[in-house]
Amino acid sequence: MKLKTIILKNFRSYKDEVRIPINDLTAFIGTNDIGKSTILEALEIFFNNTIVKIDSSDACVHGDKKDVRIGCVFENLPESITIDSTSTTNLKDEYLLNEEGYLEIHKIFDCTMKNPKEKVYAIANYPSVELANDLLLLKNTDLIKRIKELNIDEKTVDLRTNSSMRRAIYNKFDDLKLTRTEIQLNKEDAKIIWNKLKENLPIFALFQADRPSKDDDSEIQDPMKLAVIEAIRTVEEDLEKIKSIVEERVYDVANRTLSKLQEMAPSLAAELSPQFKNDPKWESLFKLTLTSDEQIPINKRGSGVRRLILLNFFRAEVERKQQIDNLPVIYAIEEPETSQHPSNQQMIINSLITLSEQKNCQVILTTHVPGLAGQLPLESLRFVKINEGQKQILMNNDEIYEEIANSLGVLPDINGIRALLFVEGTNDVNFLKHISRLLHSKDPSIPDLNSDNRIATVPLGGSSLKEWVKKRYLSGLGYPEIYIFDRDYERPKNLKAY
Repeated sequence: MKLKTIILKNFRSYKDEVRIPINDLTAFIGTNDIGKSTILEALEIFFNNTIVKIDSSDACVHGDKKDVRIGCVFENLPESITIDSTSTTNLKDEYLLNEEGYLEIHKIFDCTMKNPKEKVYAIANYPSVELANDLLLLKNTDLIKRIKELNIDEKTVDLRTNSSMRRAIYNKFDDLKLTRTEIQLNKEDAKIIWNKLKENLPIFALFQADRPSKDDDSEIQDPMKLAVIEAIRTVEEDLEKIKSIVEERVYDVANRTLSKLQEMAPSLAAELSPQFKNDPKWESLFKLTLTSDEQIPINKRGSGVRRLILLNFFRAEVERKQQIDNLPVIYAIEEPETSQHPSNQQMIINSLITLSEQKNCQVILTTHVPGLAGQLPLESLRFVKINEGQKQILMNNDEIYEEIANSLGVLPDINGIRALLFVEGTNDVNFLKHISRLLHSKDPSIPDLNSDNRIATVPLGGSSLKEWVKKRYLSGLGYPEIYIFDRDYERPKNLKAY
């Protein structure tokens, strides 16, 4: 499953509902305290609710209601869902997809409570016609009654499987009157389906810029925890077998104990039954940390060193994911440039871009450094701003660079530049970066525009570009200038190339 959209409503500074599209690489850019980290923390609450937990104060102070809504839309969905050993179904047949054919899950938290509890809903294009609008919430016996009530031939239906009966009931109606509906996933097969879907959700890993430095929860500890979780996922089937064997043997001891107790105290034995309180949490059994040769804990090192270790964790993930195919992972990183030398910042961004290009991998980051925006593809940028009191997320707009520059301020950094490359638009920049990477992989002497800071690429627009060719506005800098644009018309005789 792959994250497609984030939905926020009444969560902190997001009063009105906002829907934010997510790509393989997504970068939220904006001023301090504008709500960039809020988006990442909302995702942490949705997927894990551990590093950041929902709090009663998370409800927007300007909202009318105390219900916080955090939703996610997913694509690349599982083709089938096994409800039990004899029954399989799919999201389409169960009418659990939204109008666009995607899985949309909303978690709603009642923040009037000291410890808000979640309610999980599927937002689906669901039947509204009477006698077919509640099937996912009915027990097997109730579905059989519904089959009889609708005079459906029982010989054509497998009465042992709920999904078969639901399908027969849906087929009874010519018009199901599909309507956008909130279906609470807390009862009967709706709950079973949600529990199965949770097994396919992406692993979400949040790395915060201001993570506290504790020996057992250092900034580097979470990547190692994630490595443990992913390793456990690869042997999950074996662990389930171990769990079943342990449970079977423990139940056998417990039942034999109760059998003996029955002989001495029947009433007491009748009150007791063996039951495991919780499923085993395998990841808690494995703890991994990194220390130096002098046995100095990593959290005692400088923040720049800790972030560099984090960088190389990502680089290692790139190589690993090139070799194996596992469950999807979402890496969410706050301000990856924090505490890093400019050259390291470039390496970090390049590593995150490469990581996002791997199968089953998405990268979401935040920054308020405008210079990083120029290193990212336009389709990855999300500019967070407030317009007339309303939160706005700007994207897929050539003017987004100007918005970023005007809002955050841009100070040109010309250190290391040896040549200027002017093109018409951002698509030209993306093309040249892509083709230069391919050429560089074959011949290292050819510059890779993704990482070679000696060449500054500037998109200007067709008509503006021609003016720059004529006027050579930056000729005083003494850099070689290269201009590339489409020849829409015959080349003017007086136009010279520089």
